[in-house]
Amino acid sequence: MDPLRVLAGALTGFVVGMTGVGGGALMTPLLLLVFGAAPLTAVGTDLWFAALTKASVSWRQHRAGLIDWSIVRALWAGSLPASLLTVWGMAGTAPTAAALDRIRVAVAVAIVLTAVSLLWPRRQTPATVSGEGAPLSWPRNLATMGAGAVLGVIVTLTSVGAGALGAVALSRLHGTRLGPLRLVATDIAYAIPLALCAGVGHLAFSTVDMSLLRDLLLGSIPAALLGAAVAAHVPQALLRRALGLTLLVVGAILVSSAW
Repeated sequence: MDPLRVLAGALTGFVVGMTGVGGGALMTPLLLLVFGAAPLTAVGTDLWFAALTKASVSWRQHRAGLIDWSIVRALWAGSLPASLLTVWGMAGTAPTAAALDRIRVAVAVAIVLTAVSLLWPRRQTPATVSGEGAPLSWPRNLATMGAGAVLGVIVTLTSVGAGALGAVALSRLHGTRLGPLRLVATDIAYAIPLALCAGVGHLAFSTVDMSLLRDLLLGSIPAALLGAAVAAHVPQALLRRALGLTLLVVGAILVSSAW
């Protein structure tokens, strides 16, 4: 067991549990820059790290009625088929490093813009109470499925975006429907099958470092549970700012790692 790996997992897990963001956007740069993992190994290992870390807290958020399953199902309908098609495409031709860098820069720009919008003061809108939420209108449902499809491709290629870009999509499409706490819980729930779907593909390519994954999870799972417990007692306005600041840091890290 490597204490540095456990610490990295714990710090990232706490951020994931509190904000839903960071499973890929924070951990992938750490794996590349600190632990020296090969790019595909970093992506494959991080996908499993993100899925298992988020699964450890999502069941508690479901029991608390915080997950809007109407939105989650629409995101799954777009993201899971897109992820499977991307894995199938990767088996034939791997994307170039330059193409992945351009994707990361585009992701970083979207994340930073959303961070600024979350940090900009505005009147808090009420969130729905039910875990299901009202049915989505057809235009909103199709837009959510389309966003899910884009996320499925990006997450499978880079392991980045399930949390951060998911928060972007939820904020833009459903900001008046979800308060910050429900946004975090919904973002975490939808990302688990997506990360697993992409992770299975990378496991088939033997790009998952199991010893590294074990050490990261030893730190991340208890820390994620702590982060989720803290978030439940943080005022909504403060949680919104925490989410915005996290996205701002994530965007800066992605820009610096791409260049």
